Amino acid sequence: MATVLATPGVYIEEKSAFASSVVPVATAVPAFIGYTQKAVRGTKPLKNVPTRISSFAEFEQYFGGAAKTQFTISEDANAVGYKLDVNASSRFLLHSSMRFFYANGGGDCYIVSVGDYSGGINAKDFNDLATESGLPTLLKEMEPTLLVVPEAVLLSEEECFSLQQAMLMHCGNVMKNRFAILDVYNGDKGRTYDESDVANRFREGVGSNFLQWGAAYYPFVKTTIVATSEVNFTNVENRDALVELLSKDVNSDLDAGVINQARAEALKAEIAKIAAAGSSNEVSSLQATLKTISPKLNGILKDMVDFLNVLPPSAGMAGVFAMVDSSINVAKAPANVSLGSVVAPAVQITSDTQEELNMPLSGKAINAIRSFPGRGVLVWGARTLDGNSQDWRYISVRRTMTYLEQSIKIAAEAFVFDPNNDTTWSTLRATVSNFLLNQWQSGLLAGLSPEDAFQVSVGLGVTMTPNDILDGILRMSVKVAITRPAEFIVITFEQQQQKS
Repeated sequence: MATVLATPGVYIEEKSAFASSVVPVATAVPAFIGYTQKAVRGTKPLKNVPTRISSFAEFEQYFGGAAKTQFTISEDANAVGYKLDVNASSRFLLHSSMRFFYANGGGDCYIVSVGDYSGGINAKDFNDLATESGLPTLLKEMEPTLLVVPEAVLLSEEECFSLQQAMLMHCGNVMKNRFAILDVYNGDKGRTYDESDVANRFREGVGSNFLQWGAAYYPFVKTTIVATSEVNFTNVENRDALVELLSKDVNSDLDAGVINQARAEALKAEIAKIAAAGSSNEVSSLQATLKTISPKLNGILKDMVDFLNVLPPSAGMAGVFAMVDSSINVAKAPANVSLGSVVAPAVQITSDTQEELNMPLSGKAINAIRSFPGRGVLVWGARTLDGNSQDWRYISVRRTMTYLEQSIKIAAEAFVFDPNNDTTWSTLRATVSNFLLNQWQSGLLAGLSPEDAFQVSVGLGVTMTPNDILDGILRMSVKVAITRPAEFIVITFEQQQQKS
């Protein structure tokens, strides 16, 4: 209602000349769930508190460093003469996975710390509604758009599959604004194509619900995340066995005449110090000495580093998603790009072996990570787990639609409780159309013209009935033509007759 003017004079009224705008939501903000050394910001505990960070330095500031993975060593009649076994309760992946994430272009993300390194891995820590630990803590956070749990592969097979099913349900049934990146259980093992085949076991275990909301990657990758300097003889739990093994190596050199008795006694005296070394200075000094005198210890350390550097690819893929989204856009498939800090896949895959991974009868496609001569290690797949769906076969299509839905949803909230009349309809139509026009111009939508790329409909007799208006319902229909990746490029060659 206009203001009644009672006093003569000059009055100024301002009117908005432009429609409201749609602010695009972020598309690649992962939420990582796992174990950390600590979880505290100042004096505030951060356990099971989703915490936003923007760098690896910030991660270490709030969540600490890496776990000290422990190994046991024993004699073995193999080529190297020893066998290393990891203590499963000391193995954690989140710290290395965060380094992997940032090595591949990662940026802002959320961390949910479910505990420290003292108690090993427990499936309930990742997803427990009763205590609201792990996954349920993300229900109140709207910004994360990706969900990653690298340590799921450290659980038992059944627990891993149960957690992955919960991740898909969280993304597709509860939140509907995020996408799960999954790892194949035992992804460091090759395929056998029988009942124990890792790909077939994964497809059976992941279930059949909400498949469009996730993608899986195989195999694990050999990285350079963990440096040799980060491992020493204290990573061996049974140091007495290590002393005995290295001393036998010295005796073998003595018997072979490689060294004399005096040299052998001096070497064994240094090796014997392994058992009692305690302070960090003692360990550092002794480690430097042993690296120069014991080739076998160097081999043992290298084997430990190689083991620690085999990582599930999900965290690195989250970085790839972020990098592709920021450098191009969400419509670009996160594929045909190289993985940073990766030297090789844990399992070599050829074109023939990838066929069944990419297009299985069940439709549960698993994206391959492959090594190409001269090109490096590339992500060579762009499918969701719902490969039989024409609508949601591709990761980029699913994520683009989510991006458009969430951006428009947030913008439409400004019109809640506005009059359900033509003025509101026209304003809302113009707001959404302007946003979609910008997306078409940036290459997100397909079509030679805006009319080919999208259509926005709203109004009485178009999308609403009189009863809808009486019920306070405003219905708007948005149709978009989303670009799809050129997954198969077919080039036809023919011979033609000589013309000159």
